[in-house]
Amino acid sequence: MPPRGPRRGRRTSRRGRTGPGVGPADGCHRQVRWCSVRRSVDVVVIGSGVAGLSAALGLAATRNVLLISAGAGSTPWAQGGIAAAYGDDDPLDHAHDTEIAGAGFCDPRNVRALVEEGPQRLAELIALGARFDRDTDGSLSRTLEGGHDRHRVVHAGGDASGAEVHRALHQAVQLAGVRTVTGRVVGLVKSGSGHVTGVLVEEDGDVSQIDARAVVLATGGIGNAYLASTNPSSVRGDGIALALQAGASLVDMEFVQFHPTALFTGETTGQLPLVTEAVRGEGGVLRDLRGRRIMPDVHPRADLAPRDIVARAIESTMRRDGCEYVWLDARSIPEDTIRRRFPTVLASCRRIGVDMLREPIPVSPAEHFLCGGIRTNRDGATDVPGLYAVGEAAGGGVHGANRLASNSLLEGLVFGRRVATALTLDLPAASYGQPTRLILGEDREPDRIRAILTEYAGIRRDGPGLQTAADRLESAGDGPLATVARTVVAAAMTREDSRGCHWRSDHPQTDERWNRHVVIRLDEDGRPAVRELLHSTAA
Repeated sequence: MPPRGPRRGRRTSRRGRTGPGVGPADGCHRQVRWCSVRRSVDVVVIGSGVAGLSAALGLAATRNVLLISAGAGSTPWAQGGIAAAYGDDDPLDHAHDTEIAGAGFCDPRNVRALVEEGPQRLAELIALGARFDRDTDGSLSRTLEGGHDRHRVVHAGGDASGAEVHRALHQAVQLAGVRTVTGRVVGLVKSGSGHVTGVLVEEDGDVSQIDARAVVLATGGIGNAYLASTNPSSVRGDGIALALQAGASLVDMEFVQFHPTALFTGETTGQLPLVTEAVRGEGGVLRDLRGRRIMPDVHPRADLAPRDIVARAIESTMRRDGCEYVWLDARSIPEDTIRRRFPTVLASCRRIGVDMLREPIPVSPAEHFLCGGIRTNRDGATDVPGLYAVGEAAGGGVHGANRLASNSLLEGLVFGRRVATALTLDLPAASYGQPTRLILGEDREPDRIRAILTEYAGIRRDGPGLQTAADRLESAGDGPLATVARTVVAAAMTREDSRGCHWRSDHPQTDERWNRHVVIRLDEDGRPAVRELLHSTAA
């Protein structure tokens, strides 16, 4: 029997079963209790992290917008801060560092938008009441993180930047009068003309339909598709599965970033505490269990190399020594600096009995960020009319093959506003025709799916292992977790070179013949159909 890898084929006309109460054809039936209440708004924004809140806030003055939240997502857990080049720091230098970290695979137009609009979005956030740390002269305190050539990361509460960004934006959205619904989106509605015209949201066991002229997916990444991640359990790729089911394309799904320094707690599943990159920016160094430094011979920037390089070096050290973690030694950092800059890390270490003031910290890599996602243009539009995506769910190309530290909150601010601007200027026209309800199925064996993806599509990959993953995922059903896992494996199988956070041990070098993007849609059987697009370097 020939191997079952990613399929290359035409776009499907079926994304699973449709209609009230019907789920996908694999038997993962979703029991639906329909609510007769039906609402209508201009725009539905799904997700209440930095990207979703920024989009909703930007729309609040001109559109009837509804925000749907299933939890705050990853934003409150972000520690590092927001990278922004202003003053004597040139945004083009920030762009240069972003391109280097992204292995030369970024979209230069979107990177330019990111770095040039970033300082303005940061200033607006401060005007909303966000409280960032400041130096004694009153200027914003800026720190150094991996991949940056200078101190340009502003932070809040030492290492609680995401929580402060979320607080300020959430408060602003409330003051702007944006209506919020707490629930989980379980499906989309498409008109006969192919436009997305609404969502199906589950609240307290009931599913209701909300009609909209545009739907914005700001649902975050795929952290919970792996056994261990720095993301909360609610971040599992539902928005990406929704987009696929609606007929949208994904891009660069093979580029899954693993943060080098998650706190090793002894747990191997669930959300792991993060140890911010800024600890290394302040002087912390990585050591193997014998106390030898890991990074000086690996990269010119040593411990402040881009994340993919540091994560691979740690994984290689762990593999060589047969251990589950390495040491992050922060004992050279002054005690008052640690207490002021890293209260969250200090508390996390204490919870597992480690005093980072006097002991090295046990760390290991964990899934952290999806650099690809739903294929969008610079204003967040997908290739399905009426459907938009922003933040980590979107594959807009700003991160290339590997995200630069502290560009994620920045991306949410910048492109959340860009989506809002686009929908303020040009809201899609009302669409007609018989509507179709596209409902997500249920995953039968979520832990099995996570185990497969973790074993075969982690930091180290190879062709036989990816083929094994593809084979095993065939019987995993058509729920959102299985669907997302298949796209990661299909993209990783297709790309037969190594760049950024995609590393194939059987193709360990970057091959210019693979200077192209892997684009995925679902075929008529609900399986990944792959095509390739040449990478453009045009600014």
